[in-house]
Amino acid sequence: MVDETFKAQVDAYVDEVWEDVVADIETLVRIPSVEDLSAARPGMPWGPACHDALVAALGIAQRLGLDAHECEGYIGYADLPGASETQVATIAHTDVVPEGLGWTVDPYDVTRRDGYLLGRGVLDDKGPFVLSLYAAHFFARMVERTGKPLPYTLRCLVGNDEETTMADLDWYLEHYDAPAFCFSPDADFPLICGEKGIFHGLFTTAAPVAGAAAPVVELDGGTVANAIPGLATALVAGEAADFLLSRCTKGIESEDAGDGRVRVTAHGIGGHAAFPQGTDNAIGKLVRLMLADDGAHMAGAPALATFLRLVERLTRSSDGSAIGIDTTDEVFGALTLNAGVVRTLEDGRCTITVDVRFPTSITADEVVATFERLAEEYGCTFEAGIAKEPFYMDPSLPEIQALLDTYREYAGRPDAEAFVIGGGTYARKFPRACAFGPHDPSVVDPAWVGIEHGPDEGVSEEVLRRGLKVYIVSIARLMELDLA
Repeated sequence: MVDETFKAQVDAYVDEVWEDVVADIETLVRIPSVEDLSAARPGMPWGPACHDALVAALGIAQRLGLDAHECEGYIGYADLPGASETQVATIAHTDVVPEGLGWTVDPYDVTRRDGYLLGRGVLDDKGPFVLSLYAAHFFARMVERTGKPLPYTLRCLVGNDEETTMADLDWYLEHYDAPAFCFSPDADFPLICGEKGIFHGLFTTAAPVAGAAAPVVELDGGTVANAIPGLATALVAGEAADFLLSRCTKGIESEDAGDGRVRVTAHGIGGHAAFPQGTDNAIGKLVRLMLADDGAHMAGAPALATFLRLVERLTRSSDGSAIGIDTTDEVFGALTLNAGVVRTLEDGRCTITVDVRFPTSITADEVVATFERLAEEYGCTFEAGIAKEPFYMDPSLPEIQALLDTYREYAGRPDAEAFVIGGGTYARKFPRACAFGPHDPSVVDPAWVGIEHGPDEGVSEEVLRRGLKVYIVSIARLMELDLA
């Protein structure tokens, strides 16, 4: 199927549809599809906004000639039926993380600037999702033109809860068979064949430590557990306010909040929890200032000072060395730790989330045991959340090699190899799957282009255009394999 004539047809197709691709990305980005379980109801298990994005996505799929189906609001799929019911599938998602702070453009619109698209979800994962639909549309037009179906059914899965628990896919796999092979356009090129284990947890002070009568009235920082916070604030009073006013440094500013209170804001460098290199946790930056001079200004609030010391320890390093869980293995590399969200509850207790990406040299149970010891030491309770074991797919599999060969050809990188990451994608849920682009780390973006989960999230249009070509040719090559 894949020859020079076929590839020329792919090039012409991408040129023809590109403005439609951007318009459809824009349609989805304009929907603030952040999970809201407080508003969930039958048919909208992840909340109305996520459902709106799912409906819009399936509408695009139907318009592009695919057979689209909504699965009770949990997830969706769009098929191009083949000669066999055996499926080659893609899976991308239409939910996003909260916009957070620090944007210079509207997060819920697409800004085109100097060959880039900016907006929440253009990279993770509404942009790549639209690419998956247009890849299927290419084959729908080919089938219509030739009258000859593809060897296998091509299914585009429409995820709707990837950013939190992936419970959408759990539901799907309880009700439908897994595809013979699936790739997720929700990651980096060349190809991701393995993912570290993922663990989330929550520390909560055992008693109220903040409030009107405390040196710290409230703490607030971060948006979600799996994002490194770029901004954190504290509303402080009394001696603590006087102290912090005199000690603000670069990246930390203060403003009068009235009634003798001061709001202190720390600016860090946000990013994805799985990729801490080059980031600066704003919560840690703020807390280290608050604990300067041994926290003498917190002398009247020992429980608060104890909690701040826990937060400082959790944010001291991103490799877990400050709490004794730093470890590495030959396949997955080093463990990462992120304390991503700090909050003050209505009753004055404070919470801090932790996100751990771990290799095979440590277990989730060992991580839990460490956090439980810390909770006891620092006067907190600890609640364990999601725990996912490491995932690995043999890169020598013919499906993996078909995808890799296609990327190598289009990127001009003949030595590009599959690799493993700390992030978590849908691929880990399937018996035979991988994560495959479209972001390309070999492309150097301007400094004003933000990363996934961060402000001013952006992606190169040229990278997306090339990604669409790679996906079409990869699917064609998968169709030539024996997947029965």
